[in-house]
Amino acid sequence: MSMPNIPDIKPEIILKRKEVINLLLTSIALEEIGLSHMINAEAEKLQHVLKDRCLTINEALLINSSVDRMMRNIISNQMLLAFKLSDIMKLEEKDELSEYIIDDCEE
Repeated sequence: MSMPNIPDIKPEIILKRKEVINLLLTSIALEEIGLSHMINAEAEKLQHVLKDRCLTINEALLINSSVDRMMRNIISNQMLLAFKLSDIMKLEEKDELSEYIIDDCEE
């Protein structure tokens, strides 16, 4: 089976290295904002349940378990974002080092 051929579509996106790094950093920032909204939603859920209801021990434990699972998932995502940020910082360091080497060689 051959790949379909779509005529007259040339998705050429040309980005410089600095632009790519900025886009990657922006993606991390947007993901962090999303995670902060999730944390806030969990806090509001807890406040709502504790404020409006008289809970049994089992209900409180179920809610606590739910919040615990969500917070663990959020923390896991933040760890992945920290790794991503570390990798991006290494790209930036390589970029600065290569500029330094090029400038040094031109003199």
